[in-house]
Amino acid sequence: MPTVEVTDLKDGDFLLDVREDDEWQAGHAAGALHIPISEFVARYGELTAAAPQDGRVHVICRSGGRSAQVAMYLVQQGVDAVNVDGGMQVWAAAGRPVVTDAGEPGHVL
Repeated sequence: MPTVEVTDLKDGDFLLDVREDDEWQAGHAAGALHIPISEFVARYGELTAAAPQDGRVHVICRSGGRSAQVAMYLVQQGVDAVNVDGGMQVWAAAGRPVVTDAGEPGHVL
């Protein structure tokens, strides 16, 4: 499974958050696309419409388990996708911003 560290991500990298709605609402990375894993297959078209055509999809969840499943699925579909190791827990611990939809400081559930 292709994996990257949170510290490898640069501003502007495409980030797909597959956590559930309550987790997203508590806090997420600004600019991430949110498609919960429970709705992912049905909403796959939203990803293909939003993702950069020749770019990489960085998939994140709380700790890395769900995002690994989605990243593996995407790789099987021919998408350049990687799992973000440690997920939003490591993201927040690394001092990366976590925000709510209102742009307020958020937290990771």
